[in-house]
Amino acid sequence: MSASLHEGTVEAVRARVGKRGFSSYVEDAVLRQIRRDNLRELLEEHTGQYGEFTPEEMADARAALHGAEKDHRGSAA
Repeated sequence: MSASLHEGTVEAVRARVGKRGFSSYVEDAVLRQIRRDNLRELLEEHTGQYGEFTPEEMADARAALHGAEKDHRGSAA
């Protein structure tokens, strides 16, 4: 397998990981993109069948991905 990359891209990756980590870095990036593509396809299928997500569903999804937001109201320390 062979792939062509712009020289600036190659330099940026090497600056981050050196010569030995180059293939792993690119592999990880490609896998992340495949996961994003798969997720987008699932979301398009879902919204096509059930419509757009409600604000509550979006808040629940954000909380599941990033953790529940802390409520900063009230308690003074």
